[in-house]
Amino acid sequence: MSGKPNILIIVSDQLRHDCVGYAHKYPVKTPNIDRLASEGIVFEHAYSPIPTCCPSRQSMLCGKRVESFGAYWNYDGAGGMKSPAMPDHIYTWTQEFKNQGYRNGYVGKWHVHPLKDPTHFGFDEYVNPYHARIDFTTDWAGGVIDLPKENAPTHWQAAKTIDMLGRFSREEKPWHIRLDFSEPHLPCTPVKEFADMYDADEIPVWESFHDTFKDKPYIQKQQLNSWKVDKYTWDDWKHIVARYYAFITQMDDAVGQVLNYLDENGLTKDTLILFTADHGDMCGGHKMVDKHYVLYDDVVRVPMVARWPGRIKPGTSHDGFVSASLDLVPTMLDLISIDYSEKGFCGKSYEPLLSGRDFENSRDSIISTFNGQQFGLYTMRMLRTKKWKYIWNTCDVDELYYLEEDPNELVNLSGEKEYSDLLKEMRIKLYWQLKEEGDSLVGSSWLKDQLLLNLKI
Repeated sequence: MSGKPNILIIVSDQLRHDCVGYAHKYPVKTPNIDRLASEGIVFEHAYSPIPTCCPSRQSMLCGKRVESFGAYWNYDGAGGMKSPAMPDHIYTWTQEFKNQGYRNGYVGKWHVHPLKDPTHFGFDEYVNPYHARIDFTTDWAGGVIDLPKENAPTHWQAAKTIDMLGRFSREEKPWHIRLDFSEPHLPCTPVKEFADMYDADEIPVWESFHDTFKDKPYIQKQQLNSWKVDKYTWDDWKHIVARYYAFITQMDDAVGQVLNYLDENGLTKDTLILFTADHGDMCGGHKMVDKHYVLYDDVVRVPMVARWPGRIKPGTSHDGFVSASLDLVPTMLDLISIDYSEKGFCGKSYEPLLSGRDFENSRDSIISTFNGQQFGLYTMRMLRTKKWKYIWNTCDVDELYYLEEDPNELVNLSGEKEYSDLLKEMRIKLYWQLKEEGDSLVGSSWLKDQLLLNLKI
């Protein structure tokens, strides 16, 4: 291997931060992701910059907040409400890697640009998962497929990744491979082997499930009606959640096949692995479906682990805030010593943590955003600290949660007078950070005054 590291990035689609085994929160079996955590570093407070599939993945490549270039939601949005995609001429770290001699490959879900595939953005090869799709008709609630796991898309992608690893590792070049799963995005359709691991009657109720929506934005309770789950009890949800667990375990098993290949072929010690997700999933949390119109930790907080034998001390953790998408770009460029000071990235590099050096993360808060779309346009911006979460809902009541006493975000304190000074401070802080990162929402004088002048109910 050259002096540059081999890099394997594994991205899950719609995986909650608390639905991995190492989180010790819910009984989801993920032995292979847990192995990465025990042999590497866990990022305890990793966040998605936007809990929507396309924009989150776009940020992972270009290092910009998507609002800065107008890609507000999925370019293939539901109901014909389409958004522009990331510009096809934009600077990406993967193209820079190719320029620096890397062999780059992409396997799996793309969802970055409707016309340009990964080879337009610096990847040498792209394996489209379309060929692995199973003809199985279901609604969003999912179902169980009676097939061997080898025929599942998860394991098809693992096999394609292993093939790519074998070919790339025989070349005299460093390599970067991206394995992007579509799981556990709804509809959850695990194969029977993994569905049989979970008894719906033994699935614990989400701690946020009994939300009353008192003093919360109207859109949240409306979501239950929009998805037609307003009458659902836990007896309805437990079967859906069981399939979600099973889909996660199925994906984890596919990850294990890739890890085993690295071990068996002497590639483990020379490979940096990063595992994360584009965003989370409500999956019945707060009684809701999917990820829209809320910025609860269910959808914005994601699992994130990294392993690099000989560099990262096994079994360590980092408690500071990181952006799973935006911070990736400067981190990757730091790994190969590329100057990006003039690129205007929004993220902060955590490369010292990956290289086993001392690291002081100066970030005391993190931002996530949402721009509406599936059931109508609706803009939201979140500022989260360790103790507090503030959510600016431009067209409805704001939200304020005291996370130390209310980790499940059930009690909205934004209307309480005793927190008015705190609310004002967080609004101002949110404004300046959004402005610095190029968010066009605060370019409007009508809207910025809500934050700067505290003109909000």
